[in-house]
Amino acid sequence: MAVAAEPSPAGWSVGFEEVVQRIGPRFSRSEPRDRARAYLQGLLSVLDRKNGWQLAEQAGDPSPYGVQHLLGRAAWDADEVRDDLQQYIVEHLGDPNGVLIVDETGFLKKGEGSVGVQRQYSGTAGGIENCQIGVFLAYHTPQGHAFLDRALYLPESWASDLERRQAANVPDAVPFTTKPALARQMIERALERGIPARWVTGDTIYGSDYALRRWLEAQHISYVLSVTSGHSFFVDLCRYTVKEIARSLAKRAWKRKSAGWGTKGRRWYDWALWEVGGVNPGWHYWLLVRRSVESPEELAYYRVFAPEGTSLDQMVAVAGTRWAIEECFEIAKSDCGLDEYEVRSWPGWHRHITLAMLAHAYLVVMRAQSIGKEPKKRAVRRHTRRP
Repeated sequence: MAVAAEPSPAGWSVGFEEVVQRIGPRFSRSEPRDRARAYLQGLLSVLDRKNGWQLAEQAGDPSPYGVQHLLGRAAWDADEVRDDLQQYIVEHLGDPNGVLIVDETGFLKKGEGSVGVQRQYSGTAGGIENCQIGVFLAYHTPQGHAFLDRALYLPESWASDLERRQAANVPDAVPFTTKPALARQMIERALERGIPARWVTGDTIYGSDYALRRWLEAQHISYVLSVTSGHSFFVDLCRYTVKEIARSLAKRAWKRKSAGWGTKGRRWYDWALWEVGGVNPGWHYWLLVRRSVESPEELAYYRVFAPEGTSLDQMVAVAGTRWAIEECFEIAKSDCGLDEYEVRSWPGWHRHITLAMLAHAYLVVMRAQSIGKEPKKRAVRRHTRRP
């Protein structure tokens, strides 16, 4: 696989200055502004660990006090920086056929002091662990993919505990909110800010949520959402599960198609499409089924809502973008310190995560510019870190 040429060192520097200048007005004083710059430089550095001490040493500080002040007490709004991040991504990666991807990731923690932490299921850990859960919204276009937004999931045990909320500086206005509802809030914010997107995709937590699906349909936003094998549709006034429907599909219904590129080349699956029927004028529901080539008994199911005439190829392409947010998590954690924070408070979590997302977006944009200079070459999957 050919590797696209990287931007020059000068290009990296100019790109970084663009990011720093973009968020600069969010800091009314020079000290936190300089701290934020140093923090981003640390997140983009080759440090093995990116916790408070290491980032402080990278910045030449004798202690992590300055880092802690930036994340916990300095006067700046992480949501405003998130808005800057979104504008940055749209300017460099925006596409009218963009895909919004929702997913969550776990952050393993010790003790009970970190905001939102409890024993709960984490797909990242593959089981129930003591962790925080963050719900994220990513954006995928042919130019690249990066995070747009984030929300810390606050379990009911935390939302109803006034003492713990106050200790972690959780705003009074933050209620208990389900993960699909958090996803809807982030999608709504993105659309209100003019993020160009045609599709939404996500895993079964989101595909199984009736309220989220109906809201997307009301906005005329197309979706390809995963559902469980027990999800059902009515057929001739009888209810059948998607697993039962998939078993009834004729052999000729299956088409082998690529779901895009993976680490080992194209990802090939067999796909079948079953039309559920029309809904609003010009819009349809479908059931999309994916079957493993190597293990035909392994099936995945998607509920699709899209304009009449949408092709199987289009649906498969959207379903295949789900891997993009997984890659975002992997690279943001390994290269940008997304999960290496030591803060416990609500503001601290959102501040660190937002800056880590911004660092990751910078890498994505620089790679996109690199590919633009070498259109016939394909970039390697991993980003290259720059100090």
